[in-house]
Amino acid sequence: MNTPKLTEQEEAPNCWQCGHFAVSWDPKLPYSCRLMGFKSRILPAIEVLRADGQRCQGFMRKPAAATGCSESPAPTTIRKLA
Repeated sequence: MNTPKLTEQEEAPNCWQCGHFAVSWDPKLPYSCRLMGFKSRILPAIEVLRADGQRCQGFMRKPAAATGCSESPAPTTIRKLA
């Protein structure tokens, strides 16, 4: 069965890719939206959908990484102390 490809505007916003998203210091409310000024136990976009019934309108994609390197860093070697 072929499902139609959704456009970026039709897809649910991914908080992890949003410039307003932050991780909070509070273990009870670990996720934060700087734009709307709240912390939550669940991702802010889901919280907005539950409260408002609409997708988050404040999504702003993070800029691409400035390093230009998409490879993961080399593993570190752990030496045993004698």
